[in-house]
Amino acid sequence: QVQLVESGGGLVHAWGSLRLSCTASGIIFSINDMGWYRQPPGKQRELVATITTGGSTNYADSVKGRFTISRDNAKKTVYLQMNSLKPEDTAVYYCYADITQWPGRSSGYWGKGTQVTVSS
Repeated sequence: QVQLVESGGGLVHAWGSLRLSCTASGIIFSINDMGWYRQPPGKQRELVATITTGGSTNYADSVKGRFTISRDNAKKTVYLQMNSLKPEDTAVYYCYADITQWPGRSSGYWGKGTQVTVSS
């Protein structure tokens, strides 16, 4: 009943930029925290950045100063602007959202992921 759909991944050279988007759809009363996670090849999923409804942000140390998370509540969309990309940023990037479908009931949802590949 709730879907998160990511877009914007692709292949980019080192020091290039990409912008990821993730839009929520379905039966949604409100969207709480949203975020981006990534899973590098052969490694576990890790936090990249999160953003609250009010716009407070949190970043992994490895992306601070290079990545910026933002959201458009009216569009139910979260963005990740990635600059100065490095080969070690190569991963599948997943969108996450904590969504309230009706008052008193919230659940976490994940997108299917979008591949980001950074060549050296």
